[in-house]
Amino acid sequence: MFHYWECPALSASSVVSADGDLMFQQVPMVEIDGMKLVQTKAILKYIAEKYNLHGKDPKDRVMINMYSEGLIDLMEMILVLPFSTDVAEKLENIQTKAKERYLPVFEKVLSGHIYLVGGKISCADVQLLECTLMLEENFTGILADFPNVKAFQGRMTQLPTVKKFLQPGSKRKPPADANYVKTIMEVFSR
Repeated sequence: MFHYWECPALSASSVVSADGDLMFQQVPMVEIDGMKLVQTKAILKYIAEKYNLHGKDPKDRVMINMYSEGLIDLMEMILVLPFSTDVAEKLENIQTKAKERYLPVFEKVLSGHIYLVGGKISCADVQLLECTLMLEENFTGILADFPNVKAFQGRMTQLPTVKKFLQPGSKRKPPADANYVKTIMEVFSR
């Protein structure tokens, strides 16, 4: 099992100088298999390799990587939203891009397919599920015009490990609230 590093009482610089875990003095950091991994893409690639979520050949891997990169782009827009000053404008931009640029891609590829690539679950599928959940937390009903994506989300949430992860009290982080934003701003402004 892995978990994201959290330390609300310490600044990143004090943690780095104390134990050197944050290679580039930034999060996320994941502890897995006795290692402390940093850099989002490195973490995702390690997990995909370890759990065989990376496709069967280079063609599968490149498709998975392209879907993953697009999803990361969209999720990053959502993740920085709580730290923005012009939230209404950013929300509109995210919703427009999600509906016009990102969701149509996944709607098309999921037409007649259970998973995005190669007929089996990949890290891109896991990221698409998380992205759809993040979108719905911000835009109720956003998947209404994307029935294949909504059906995919329904299938994914019924997988036993995913279902357990989505239960209250699990390690899934809730959307950022004002207290979280305040803590992050205090930690990283030291």
